[in-house]
Amino acid sequence: MEDLSFFVGVIGNVISVLVFLSPLRTFIRIIKNKSTEDFQSLPYICTFLNSSLWTYYGITKPGGYLVATVNGFGILVEAVYVSLFLIYAPSRQIRIKTSVLVGILDVGFLAVSILVTQLALEGEVRIDVIGLMGAVLNIIMYASPLSAMKTVVTTKSVEYMPFLLSFFLFLNGGIWALYALLVGDYFLGVPNGTGFFLGTAQLLLYAIYRNGKSSKTTSVPDSLEEGTQHQPLISSSS
Repeated sequence: MEDLSFFVGVIGNVISVLVFLSPLRTFIRIIKNKSTEDFQSLPYICTFLNSSLWTYYGITKPGGYLVATVNGFGILVEAVYVSLFLIYAPSRQIRIKTSVLVGILDVGFLAVSILVTQLALEGEVRIDVIGLMGAVLNIIMYASPLSAMKTVVTTKSVEYMPFLLSFFLFLNGGIWALYALLVGDYFLGVPNGTGFFLGTAQLLLYAIYRNGKSSKTTSVPDSLEEGTQHQPLISSSS
């Protein structure tokens, strides 16, 4: 069973890396145009925090090295993404807003979480609290595509819900839910199970509306497409 869980975890790591790298085309566009345009930084700021919490969880939990390594990779990737938002923000106001969000979430909240769990908690309680924080954040992030799913139903078009992202969300949630079942990790299982369910729902919408024509009267900003481009990668803990 241990060998099987390790094998499943390695597959999950590979899928998660692909999800982390999925927005590359967006950032190539940003660098080329030297502007973040209408793309939103919040999904990447939250994913940085998410990866940081799960790296901390993986380091703290015995045998959690698969969680720590892939989320550590996620920290590096998200740091690059967020840095590009700061460099290519189209206005000083947006740059300040992004900086404030990074300071509050990725520095302040993360630092407080680490200090409190290190100084006030110990043993299994510490691990459980870290896992709970990561699981809650993951569920919130997995729910982020709901607005895009609503748009698909409204416009009867899948134009603003990229297929590959939905497919990888489905795979990522499924493989990590299986891993969680094998190792008995509820903090990993619940958010990844949620991601698997939402990924399945998105694929069903594709099957229904794949031949739909994009609406000529409904304008959907790039930021909506961007919002669906970043899912909770290891949906909680690789």
